[in-house]
Amino acid sequence: MIKLLLVDDRDLFRQGLATLLDTEADLEVIGQASNGREAIALSEQLQPDVILMDIQMPVCGGVIATREIIARYPWMRILVLTTFDDDEYIGQSLQAGAKGYLLKRKSSEEMAMAIRAVYRGYAQLSPEITSKVFARIKPLNLQANEQIDLLSSRELEVLQLIGRGKNNREIAATLHLSIGTVKNYVTQILSKLDLRDRIAAVLWAKEYLD
Repeated sequence: MIKLLLVDDRDLFRQGLATLLDTEADLEVIGQASNGREAIALSEQLQPDVILMDIQMPVCGGVIATREIIARYPWMRILVLTTFDDDEYIGQSLQAGAKGYLLKRKSSEEMAMAIRAVYRGYAQLSPEITSKVFARIKPLNLQANEQIDLLSSRELEVLQLIGRGKNNREIAATLHLSIGTVKNYVTQILSKLDLRDRIAAVLWAKEYLD
């Protein structure tokens, strides 16, 4: 059973979504929060597997809440669910540690599928969001194979884990490295591949390493 925490300041939407998701045999809504501060507290109290997080909320927004929750509980999976497809929100959310970014117009069935994927460790982006993020990747000056050759074996391992949606803590644990060392590798990868940010690295890895 996948335990869910729903975070949204609109009570009717949140309660309606809870009703729909509870009809899925493998999903259970164990808590609801109306802002990021409540989400942080309930994360500690309830220990959910996956958190559906809105972005714009009073008291504490979704980006700050995501960053704090992941810092405390890196094993929790956060899936942003919002009406906003703003580039800045997308980048901030994923860099804060969210495993995915979905728009609210998705059906409950699509949301359930995304929840299951995020729970298994896979990154999830709405198609509309994916196109925006791909636009952040600069055209390649070299063939992909030649670019891969620029990376050390360790950098390649880090990039593969980035492509799977792993954050720095998870990469450090997997490769038995310090978080600082992982951050240095990420910086080197972005520089060598001429990528703008971590989001571009995720998509580069999905495109050329999968």
